[in-house]
Amino acid sequence: MKKITLYTALVVVLVACQKKESTQPTQAVAQNLVTLTQAQYQNAALQTTVPDFRNMTSTLRVNGIIDVPPQNMVSVSMPLGGYLKSTRLLPGMHIVKGEVIATLEDQQYINLQQDYLSTRTKLVYAQKEFERQRDLNKSQASSDKLFQMAEAEYQNLRIALNALTEKLKLISINPSKLSEGNISKSVHIYAPISGFVSKVNVNIGKYVNPTDVLFELVNPDDIHLNLKVFEKDVMRLTVGQKLFAFTNSQPNKKHPCEIILISKDLSTEDHSVEVHCHFHDYDKTLLPGMYMNAEIELKNNKVMALSEEAVVNYEGKDYVFVMKDQLHYELLPITVIIQSEGFVSIAQPELIENKKIVTQGAYTLLMQLKNKAEEE
Repeated sequence: MKKITLYTALVVVLVACQKKESTQPTQAVAQNLVTLTQAQYQNAALQTTVPDFRNMTSTLRVNGIIDVPPQNMVSVSMPLGGYLKSTRLLPGMHIVKGEVIATLEDQQYINLQQDYLSTRTKLVYAQKEFERQRDLNKSQASSDKLFQMAEAEYQNLRIALNALTEKLKLISINPSKLSEGNISKSVHIYAPISGFVSKVNVNIGKYVNPTDVLFELVNPDDIHLNLKVFEKDVMRLTVGQKLFAFTNSQPNKKHPCEIILISKDLSTEDHSVEVHCHFHDYDKTLLPGMYMNAEIELKNNKVMALSEEAVVNYEGKDYVFVMKDQLHYELLPITVIIQSEGFVSIAQPELIENKKIVTQGAYTLLMQLKNKAEEE
């Protein structure tokens, strides 16, 4: 009897465990399942629809700053250094290529011009001496040594004169117009580009070294928009895609742009890439470094779409209700990727394909589900 009783007890325990295990999946499903009575169904006035394909456009909203290509930004310095004698530049001032933007003076400018003129004079004599020694050497009236010395002196002076010529060009002095009557202690700095002044780093009377940057100039004719786009959205962009940019202060003033370059370097900090865009029309009110917003027109694709009314949001997540039968509805989590003109497209279209989705009364079902969870 004891053996039979023990056996019976084991069977009861095993059956209870099996029942407990079998009920767990049912409870998990029941958490997302709404069951209505006939009266509740009639009062809810639910409406359903089967998702269909439609053409949808969407807009990606990003932000960035106005940037200038390196070739349109110039740092002006003086290769030989000197004291700043005069300048009229102020930050924001417009300049024209070739105009005088500063004047410097220094003793070394005088020495350089003196060395050039002296070397040029010596070269004239050395050339004549070389030609004379060459003729004498041909007639055996002069030794090879004297001819070779004259040739070396002539070549050395030519090298020295060419080097001094290039140094004079560095400080904007034209060697061909230099003579003993127009040696100057001052030199001019000319604007290398047309644009505006972004920075002035010197003042009158200050000595500047060759490595010092006196001014920073910007040519805004080719400014572009540098946008930050996150990794999940990069694949939706292509070169040539259109967009509209606007500032926070003038959100209604849209600036048409076009994507010209998508960076291949993904930031490790926020997983974003730089997208460079070209402005169709240059606006002088747009300045480098200015913060801007942008709306990118994404491609018009044919996707499976749902009415916005079908999507319910609960605790920051989106869901839809799938009709199992007239009195049973399942809550299904989704991810919305496109929202346009009253319709949405989701990232998992296969989850709702050929299924009846609640379009009217979805929030009524959500409240029913929440009340059920609170009662349990």
